[in-house]
Amino acid sequence: HIMEVAARLGYAPNQVARALSTGRYGNIALIVPDVANPFFPPLIRAAEARADAAGLCVFLGDSDEDPDREERLTGKMAAQVDGFVLASSRLGEDAVRSLRGRRPVVLVNRDIDGLDRVLIDSAPGTAAAVRHLQELGHRRIAYVGGPPFSWSNQQRRTAVLRTAGELAVEAVEVAADRPSYEDGMAAAPAVLSARTTAAIAFDDLVAQGLMAGLAELGIDVPAGFSVIGCDDVLGARTYPPLTTISARSTDAGRTAIEMLLAQIESGPSSGTAQRLDTELIVRATTAVPPAA
Repeated sequence: HIMEVAARLGYAPNQVARALSTGRYGNIALIVPDVANPFFPPLIRAAEARADAAGLCVFLGDSDEDPDREERLTGKMAAQVDGFVLASSRLGEDAVRSLRGRRPVVLVNRDIDGLDRVLIDSAPGTAAAVRHLQELGHRRIAYVGGPPFSWSNQQRRTAVLRTAGELAVEAVEVAADRPSYEDGMAAAPAVLSARTTAAIAFDDLVAQGLMAGLAELGIDVPAGFSVIGCDDVLGARTYPPLTTISARSTDAGRTAIEMLLAQIESGPSSGTAQRLDTELIVRATTAVPPAA
């Protein structure tokens, strides 16, 4: 009878009051460094769907690539959520461990021992990208990097330099501190002045900007220069269609929520790393290098 009357009156439980007795808020937080980056919306959608299936709401925070802002967001949300998923976190390790002392935490694309984490292993796909360029005849390539403190950027950079060394391919680094279209465009002159014939970009957004920057300089892709992206979030929509390294952002979002739910239900984990493999997807932005 109470439930019938509550439904008729439109009663909704007060989650704050309920939390006083249950210790549960019914909310979890998901923090990303840039909600506008095309890599993150599929991850967010998958995470929200899995959380919704478990009866939880997701609070979304955008740190704007700023560790101080990320720390402020986590501090404000900690009093209202049952746990955190930190995707590509820019926080220092001590700050992450401190947060883990207050609430369950799962990391995506950040590798810290003792914490649950989901790692999209881009090294195999990146190595395949270097081999693909070498087989086409490229002997001097560029890696257009991402944020210096990004775990993904470190993995991709290491894979490019290591594989290039194994194949006797020269690899140079060109900075693009923020993974954006604008930074990709701005990198085009440096890529060309380094006398490279191909580039692997930190992600598809940087690759798209790089292609636009090359076009402004009169360089046709792929006839005059080859470009490879990463994450496969824009690859099929660029012109020409972008050769890129696959990502598993949807799988990462869903898996991270499942790991967080396990912590919320069963208590702290000893720290499990779930690795998701990647591969090269060859489309239309890579070709043999232009004749000297």
